Amino acid sequence: MVKKWIAAAVSIGLVFSLAACSSQAGPTGNGGAADQTNEVANTDSSQSTAAKTKIKYWTPDRHDAEFMKAKIDAFNKTNTDNIEVEMTVMGDNYPQAVDIAFASKQAPDVLQINDFSTYIQKGYLTPITSYMSEEMKTTFKDSLIQNKNTIGDDIYSLPNTGQTWRLIYNKDLFQQAGIASPPKTLAELVEDAKKLTEAGKSSGAYGFASPFKSGGGFWRAANTIAGASIKTGTEGYNYQTGQFDFGMYKDIAEALRQMDKDGSMLPGVESLDIDPLRAQFAQGKIGMYINHSGEPGVYKDQFPTKVNWAAATVPTLDGTIKGALQVVGGSYIGISADSEHKEAAWKFMEYVYSVDFQKEYYENGYGVSLIPAVLSGGTKPNIPGIEGFLPNKYDAIYPANPSAVTESSLEGMKWSDTFAKYVLTGGNLDAIIQDLNKRYNDSLAKARAAGKTKIEADPGFDATALLGKLAGE
Repeated sequence: MVKKWIAAAVSIGLVFSLAACSSQAGPTGNGGAADQTNEVANTDSSQSTAAKTKIKYWTPDRHDAEFMKAKIDAFNKTNTDNIEVEMTVMGDNYPQAVDIAFASKQAPDVLQINDFSTYIQKGYLTPITSYMSEEMKTTFKDSLIQNKNTIGDDIYSLPNTGQTWRLIYNKDLFQQAGIASPPKTLAELVEDAKKLTEAGKSSGAYGFASPFKSGGGFWRAANTIAGASIKTGTEGYNYQTGQFDFGMYKDIAEALRQMDKDGSMLPGVESLDIDPLRAQFAQGKIGMYINHSGEPGVYKDQFPTKVNWAAATVPTLDGTIKGALQVVGGSYIGISADSEHKEAAWKFMEYVYSVDFQKEYYENGYGVSLIPAVLSGGTKPNIPGIEGFLPNKYDAIYPANPSAVTESSLEGMKWSDTFAKYVLTGGNLDAIIQDLNKRYNDSLAKARAAGKTKIEADPGFDATALLGKLAGE
């Protein structure tokens, strides 16, 4: 049954790679064993061995895979509870893989949460409140966000790090093109991309790229720029009105479309994933792109590069920051409600969420910590390029919004895919936005009527009120 399901998953390209993390004896087949209480083989009949409890852990994160593999190896060797964790790094279709796993009763014991509200709604997670010590509750009490970590008084997940989002640029290509500093406006972004492409002809370098194989190619650029440019919302959701208004992305879609028409985009972006993009950037073929604070770790371990690069605040509509730079974070990992080994799963979670572990994770540059006990230690990540991603007064965590639950029953193409298609092929942008607004708000109305979300309009919402909570400068 397990092998059959895994074969199906591989066939549709879900599994990116497998890091079988245990260095101890015992089989570590892809997907783990249905019977997770297998005994460790010990051929010396004169010695008795205790039964191991095998825990399956799924994550879509690739940027920290080597670090996590080493830490899980250490856990497997040193934990006194005879627990063995097997980590699987999934591909871009992680949400789909999780859904399939739960539907087929093959869910991992511990999994990263990419959509907290939906996972709660589908019953994927179990509360961890009763497992937490009082000391641990104190450590995290100022970091918990309703609808991202908690539902009522029940805690399901804890934060670890957040992703700050920046414009990443090749300083050498900028110098070659005669550009003194990163663009501050959308117009400058388009113009600089043209200059970089013109200057990069001899070396095959282009001004801008984004992974448009999926809607993430638009999401990365648009959501970051829009959040910094306006006060009312993010992810297409206007917190003040409680409705979706995708007009917030119009100028950004037009700018990206113009770069494509200008020939300033790296050829082949329509079939580009983020890792191939990173590989191209590491080879000096891309002048600019927008991504998150995991990049320093990527260029340290995954794609070592000699490119002289840096990160800067993303451009905005008019060059001033009127909203907040969205920090993606809040939920991290949780325990499957279907797990037959919740106690063991918690011991692994407790290990990952320990301050020492999180401090090391932060110092190695895999993400910006959202845990006060880590940040108050005064240490900063020691990794090239991270300085541009450290939180400043414009970085902020937005409240939960109903985007995920709305999209779960949305008819037609999602907004990020729709805009990505426009960037690459053009069309009537006003009509596209009008159609998105109608479809999303219709779906949101149904979700509210069905009780799937309790998030309502907040007329007093102002993104600038979120500023300064992560960093004062």
